[in-house]
Amino acid sequence: MAGKQALNIVKMKKMKQDGIPLAMITAYDYPSAQLAEEAGADLLLVGDSLGNVVLGYDSTIPVTLDDMVYHARSVARGAQHTFIVVDMPFMTYHGSIDETLRNVRRLMQEGRAHAVKMEGGAEIAPAVQAIVQAGVPVLGHIGLTPQSVNQIGGYRVQGKDAADAKRLMEDAKALECAGAFGIVLELVTEEVATAISRELSIPTIGIGAGRGCDGQVLVYHDVLKYTADYRDKRFVKTYADIGAQIRQGILEYVTDVKNRSFPAEEHVFRADQGVQESLGTLYGKGKVEVRS
Repeated sequence: MAGKQALNIVKMKKMKQDGIPLAMITAYDYPSAQLAEEAGADLLLVGDSLGNVVLGYDSTIPVTLDDMVYHARSVARGAQHTFIVVDMPFMTYHGSIDETLRNVRRLMQEGRAHAVKMEGGAEIAPAVQAIVQAGVPVLGHIGLTPQSVNQIGGYRVQGKDAADAKRLMEDAKALECAGAFGIVLELVTEEVATAISRELSIPTIGIGAGRGCDGQVLVYHDVLKYTADYRDKRFVKTYADIGAQIRQGILEYVTDVKNRSFPAEEHVFRADQGVQESLGTLYGKGKVEVRS
């Protein structure tokens, strides 16, 4: 978008201080990135949620580093003036630091990311610190962490009791100390998310975490109901029903093809008269017959 200046992590921290919310949305390809940038999104997240909404998996776990690089590169081409964060997929940052940094390098150089996002708390702080020291901004992610859904027993709201609230606060502080420039809080009770947001100097970005966060993020396909079998989610507000419009548009196209109303006169190209006469001579007819 001409004239738009991409955010950086310094500006984002200043926005938190000034009370200006950050608007983040996922994007997975060139056209979705273009449209999100034109609409004024502050940040784009190439989320491993693409496993669910684009690749047809039932979780994010099967998503590979190659998948993330491919989709990130497409998004970067579509949104050249927006800060792009790319998820590190399942088990790409739990091995050695050297291996982790190699994976980060691919997302930054091949995927053209501006930052990476990592799920987990205090247990991944050493990896976060190493990545930040290598010069790469890191966005943390705590609360419901989809890559750990099998371990935490499903998609459950986090921070419902005092012990869980304490754990989340400690994880958030550990990520801040490790150098994360911000933290996504997913499916966290509003009270806990608000307390964490007030305690940290870095921005929090909520998804199902209430009104006290410094910004919000939603999945592109949730915002637009861009799917055939959309299921409503309590923490999501949908702004358009693109799925229904796409289905109806394709239905009308198929119907027009079947009843031969498409292509119509305005959709065809005409040859010169001499070409029509030569075709008629070739096939032994005065003119070429076109079915209507």
